[in-house]
Amino acid sequence: MTERLVVIGGDAAGMSAASQARRLKGPEELEILAFERGSFTSYAACGIPYWIGGLIDERDELVARAPEVFRERQSIDVRTGHEVVAIDTDARTVVVEDLAAGERTAHGYDQLLIATGATPLRPPVPGIDADGVFGVQTLDHGQRVLDALAERQPRRAVVIGAGYIGIEMAEAMLLRGLEVHVVEMAEQPMSTLDPEIGAKVADAMRRMGMHLHLGVAVEGIETGEDGWLRAVRTAEGTLEADIAVLGTGTRPFSDLARDAGVPIGPSQGIVTDRRQRTPVEGVWAAGDCAETFHRVAQQPVSIALGTIANKQGRIAGLNLGGSYAAFPGVLGTAITKVCEVEIARTGLGEQAARDAGFAPVVATIDGTTRAHYYPDAKPITIRTVAEQGTGRLLGAQLIGEEGAAKRIDTFATALWNEMTVEELLNVDLSYAPPFSPVWDPVLIAARRADSAVRRHG
Repeated sequence: MTERLVVIGGDAAGMSAASQARRLKGPEELEILAFERGSFTSYAACGIPYWIGGLIDERDELVARAPEVFRERQSIDVRTGHEVVAIDTDARTVVVEDLAAGERTAHGYDQLLIATGATPLRPPVPGIDADGVFGVQTLDHGQRVLDALAERQPRRAVVIGAGYIGIEMAEAMLLRGLEVHVVEMAEQPMSTLDPEIGAKVADAMRRMGMHLHLGVAVEGIETGEDGWLRAVRTAEGTLEADIAVLGTGTRPFSDLARDAGVPIGPSQGIVTDRRQRTPVEGVWAAGDCAETFHRVAQQPVSIALGTIANKQGRIAGLNLGGSYAAFPGVLGTAITKVCEVEIARTGLGEQAARDAGFAPVVATIDGTTRAHYYPDAKPITIRTVAEQGTGRLLGAQLIGEEGAAKRIDTFATALWNEMTVEELLNVDLSYAPPFSPVWDPVLIAARRADSAVRRHG
């Protein structure tokens, strides 16, 4: 008898799961029906700011696999422009609206994967839904921004929020030649960074010509007679604007699951076990909508990253296909850039470590990405967090220029394996002047952290 798997969401987690399940079970064993409310499947959402900024020429370069490829090569029935509006877990049905036709139909399932992703956080202020205020979570969103840039020829952009998307979109607007203002409620950009590193990010953004309004709340959006954004009103005054972009972060889009009675965790993500099963029989969840587990903090978290979504989708697909797999958790490793400045983090910052119950010891170093005498050596600053007493690595953050940011992967690998900073200090890393000083900045940071741990006993 053929089973039916229904997938809600056609991007990273949803289609990774569908593809993996198909590899294990053919169409005669498993029918796969996937619904996507947007126009695209399996696309690189993380590339949207670079497409908007003109660094990527064509939208289709961001699409890994189009709907027709899934249909023709993998017998996965993908239906774009279809939104699942309700789930009945008792009857094992979903109600789907064809957005073009405005018609609703019910579809049964044996197994259901919820991969609805994340949704932009919108400040609860008057006018936030006005024309000219954009989120950038999907390719459809990105296309609307590009259409606005072409049609309205804006001169001033306001980016609301200075998280990862916020600073990437600030760069995109700068590359497009706009005057850029960034408004952030926190006292620094990228609030997941420790203040010392966050201050360096702010300094770099100012050097690039961006106007930062830190510790400032947005109070409202003003529009013109045509209903289009005219200005962003803040606690410090009004900023004229022709276009505004939301960079305030995201929240798990778990509303559909919540309405169906699927448990939601403290992070607002859908509760799953390590196999990506929810507590409701036959219902699974993966990606930005799902809660996961932080390996260092030992707490449930929701982190919207394509790396995590793809991995969780693969785990869900293996299990749905009859195999066994478990997702081992996350470290919160992330990397980005703003113009020539690279920024990265993994694990816990100082305050996050305290909040998780650790007694942290912190050390910061300044170095260069290559031997100081080699041409084009670039600056790098690394802040390392270790546990007092044991010396266990708890996290690291860095900022620098070309060749800096990917060093975070060495810290992430050490963190994953619960190494101490002393153990990291003695890892046999590569060396040659074009790539590193004889003491790589990673090793210098570990050495400084080890010394700090020893001083604190």
